Amino acid sequence: MILVISGTNREDSCSAQVAAQVAEFLNDSSSTLKVELIDLVDLPPSIFSPKVYREKPAEIKPFIDKVLLCDGMVVVVPEYNGSMPGALKYFIDLLPSPESFEDRPAAFIGIASGQWAGLRAVEHLQQVFGYRNAHIYPRRVFISDIHNKLDDYGQITDKDLVERLRNQAQGFIEYCRNFSG
Repeated sequence: MILVISGTNREDSCSAQVAAQVAEFLNDSSSTLKVELIDLVDLPPSIFSPKVYREKPAEIKPFIDKVLLCDGMVVVVPEYNGSMPGALKYFIDLLPSPESFEDRPAAFIGIASGQWAGLRAVEHLQQVFGYRNAHIYPRRVFISDIHNKLDDYGQITDKDLVERLRNQAQGFIEYCRNFSG
């Protein structure tokens, strides 16, 4: 299973719209691997208790299970204040270590309103995933000016961007197969 993570808990986010399309592209690229989506907007409020580090609430288990069962992850991350959203980092901090990322392939898509297209957010994520021994897929996609690349239905309107995302999806499926043995 390939897991796509929408990297913010902001409602109706561009990240969620892009992540949904990326999930479709991954589905189109593989007839054998299932694709699942986690949108951080669905995280239960109970995880934001200071007690969560001692004992995780049962509501977080389905999210953790998806991470532990996946053959690879694609993270769509918006750039917030020069880095990743705090909700994404917090979610990562709640995942078991080392097994959540250890030897697991990971790909990244950065998005932003500005010209840097989520580059800093992706680079920070790569450091975290690398620290946790994930296999970083080298073909990243960066999307600048995201608000002008989605139509009223949340679909990407830039044909070249769609092609880049499809190419990343196809390449990532093969990359994951190389690690699944």
